[in-house]
Amino acid sequence: MEPFKNLYNERFYLTLSIHLKACLPDFDEQEFMALMLCDNFEVLELKERMSHTKAVMHQFMPTDFPQAADILVKLIASLTDAGITEGSVEYMFLPEYIETYGINHFQESVEVMEQVTQFTSGEFAVRPFLIKYGNQMLAQMILWSQHEHYLVRRLATEGSRPRLPWAIALQEYKKDPVELLPILHRLVDDPTEIVRRSVANNLNDIAKDNPQVVIAFVKEYLGTSEQFDRTLKHACRTLLKQACPDTLALFGYDSTGIKLTEFAILTNEVNFGEYAQFSFTVKNTSTRSKKIRLEYGLYFMKKNGQLSKKVFKISERNLGANESHQVDRKQSFKAISTRVFYPGKHQVSIILNGKEFAAKDFVLIATSD
Repeated sequence: MEPFKNLYNERFYLTLSIHLKACLPDFDEQEFMALMLCDNFEVLELKERMSHTKAVMHQFMPTDFPQAADILVKLIASLTDAGITEGSVEYMFLPEYIETYGINHFQESVEVMEQVTQFTSGEFAVRPFLIKYGNQMLAQMILWSQHEHYLVRRLATEGSRPRLPWAIALQEYKKDPVELLPILHRLVDDPTEIVRRSVANNLNDIAKDNPQVVIAFVKEYLGTSEQFDRTLKHACRTLLKQACPDTLALFGYDSTGIKLTEFAILTNEVNFGEYAQFSFTVKNTSTRSKKIRLEYGLYFMKKNGQLSKKVFKISERNLGANESHQVDRKQSFKAISTRVFYPGKHQVSIILNGKEFAAKDFVLIATSD
């Protein structure tokens, strides 16, 4: 698979230079290409290439940001006319350009951001404005939540996430998210799914620091419609994984009468690159049908010799009175970029409707290449 950073390549910059030339009559394509494809370009990673693209383009843009903002609007129009459509990830350097060079020009920046985010997402770039301008920027995002274009509405909720991944945290809203709620109330039933999912992501962020705020929000809407309930459940995914009793009760997960049997580790020793396998049976011993949420806890060995738990969802189902259901599961220990595996004792536990049953051991064995 080709590295994602290679979205930025000679062909991309040739295309960009054509459209910059259409917007900047004195634009020098040869110098632009030489600066972009500099000697160390190949070693630059994705974020570095994005910032490099922004910085080089700035050398050819008007130094006055309001004038540069007009050029950005013209550039997007030129790209759009050429069939380069919204969602073009490689053009995320454009919001970064606004973040870097427009931070001291509030009005011009929010006006051009509204245009740019309809072409490529600006949720990272708005965060420094929230930090610098506070309520002034929040008021703008509340206005954006009423915008006719769904990507501007999404910017309002995705950009205000307290814990947006790969972005600076919004510490003020981690402490007290109440000022974000008007945006979320307005968009929780948005006609566009990508906006609704963004609301769920924002609420899930809030739940990590202020669970009762999210529980109160969910209580207000739960049961209104299937669409509402899907959004709200996605918003509560962390609380459900944490087996928060109030959240489990809201969604009808009751562990009484739910019995775990025949839980067995099928691979007592697992080599690096292979799978740990286990099985179990869940039985509803009650006299009525129950909603069942099946999960397992994997206790990974850490470098310091301690175990660290991660919860994995298996499935959800309805289980009739006195009905049993057998589950066979395997967990990969193939090398991945997001986790380092360490040899030694690991454990698996089964979690039924938030109730965790005793864990069983297996050993991960290091193998030589």
